[in-house]
Amino acid sequence: MAAAKPCTLRINDRDNVAIALRDLRQGEEIEGGIVLRDDIPQAHKVLLGDARQGDPVYRYGVELGTLLRDTQAGSLINEHSLALPPRPGLSDLEFARDLVSMGDLPQPPRTSWMGYRNSSGPAGTRNLLGIVTTVQCAAGVIRRAVERIRSELLPRFPHVDGVVAVTHPYGCGVAINAPDAVIPIRSIRNLIRHPNFGGEIMVVGLGCEKLTFDRILEPHEITPENTLLLQSCHGHDEMMGAIMAMAELKLGRLERRRREELPLSDLLIGMQCGGSDAFSGITANPSAGYASDMLVSGGATVMFSEVTEFRDGVHLLSRRCVDRESCERLAREVAWYDRYLEQGGVDRDANPSPGNKAGGLSNIVEKAMGSIAKSGRAPISEVIGPGERPTRRGLICACTPASDIVCGPSQVASGIGLQLFMTGRGTPYGLEIAPVIKICSRNEMRERWFDMIDISAGDVALGKRSIAEVGTEIFNMALDVASGIRQPFSDQYGFHNDMCIFNPAPIT
Repeated sequence: MAAAKPCTLRINDRDNVAIALRDLRQGEEIEGGIVLRDDIPQAHKVLLGDARQGDPVYRYGVELGTLLRDTQAGSLINEHSLALPPRPGLSDLEFARDLVSMGDLPQPPRTSWMGYRNSSGPAGTRNLLGIVTTVQCAAGVIRRAVERIRSELLPRFPHVDGVVAVTHPYGCGVAINAPDAVIPIRSIRNLIRHPNFGGEIMVVGLGCEKLTFDRILEPHEITPENTLLLQSCHGHDEMMGAIMAMAELKLGRLERRRREELPLSDLLIGMQCGGSDAFSGITANPSAGYASDMLVSGGATVMFSEVTEFRDGVHLLSRRCVDRESCERLAREVAWYDRYLEQGGVDRDANPSPGNKAGGLSNIVEKAMGSIAKSGRAPISEVIGPGERPTRRGLICACTPASDIVCGPSQVASGIGLQLFMTGRGTPYGLEIAPVIKICSRNEMRERWFDMIDISAGDVALGKRSIAEVGTEIFNMALDVASGIRQPFSDQYGFHNDMCIFNPAPIT
């Protein structure tokens, strides 16, 4: 007689909860002879033994919190069951204690890809004309101009992949000299120089905004060939004509770019997760982490982010920092974010969404343990702030907000040419400047969004595929997409989010 299929999954020997692999019903008997006292929805947790109020609950071998009441084995454990534990301290973080050598990381099956070489920094994964605004006031004009460029000019330049209007809600009505204004200004400055724009600068302003050209461009870059102020134009037609003429000049130069075989050291990839569930940390994220380790061991640079989502694992990440400088930068960035949340009257547990909780994540600790899995095991070579460019290769910790629509633009400003995006609940999120590959945590998600999810890691939870197998699939698709061989669903449909630049500085 065939053995019954497992219906729960326990991650660590220390864990006193398991997650449901499918919807389970009250009265059903699960592994260990435990009879369920509640319905346990798929991905939610069931308590594996009787416990008293104040007892800790463990998943991933980590304390998620303490029970708010006496609870019997077979009971549902969710956000209403637990008190949040104290957050890890930042004053005594260790570094270089859990370093893995490159030889111990999984080796890549391929060590080159086809990209657009730049004079400095990472190579491009696409050949795009990027038109960046200095202020939201110019956004409508630029969007209309881009429509005309696509229809009237782009057909003459077949080697240019597209035209992107980089609009954003910054530039005026802001405290431009506030200390935290460095973040949005740095982000816009670096967006102008994105690797996919091939070094071509095209910046359009209104003329009365606070974000003037000199704040985002070098003196020699502020020329009529690169910049335009709408208030200097005599009416609509002159305005559009000037933008079209500038674009035509840039397109002519971009047309000469060609892909060439490049080493992995010329590739910069971002990692992000959104709409996470309790499977994310055991299927999609660790599979992406395996792909990350492959990329890093092959010489590529990989960036992971989302401060709130790794805050409760900061002590684990610090031990992977290669030097004191990186560890201290990690502590400073996280401390800044702690203060930022406190000023808003919230703490880190404001992060989990209703969808996260519906997907079985009880609190930010549980979400954090799953989130950091996407960073793999590689040493952290550098820690940077939001929108900052890395100066080292390898695994980079970019301290951005966790919000998908803010983290993505921050990573793009940092120069990523492609993003791997893990999801449990599903999201149509995408980026116009850099392609986004969607990896889901459950096969049910892939079946529902069969034409929107690129890869499913769901078989990992069922024991049908290994993390290494799914990770290798992710690695190969990443290189194919970066090389222009394949196109993820988000690009096929043109699902592209707005460029929401992170601005913690005051709005006046």
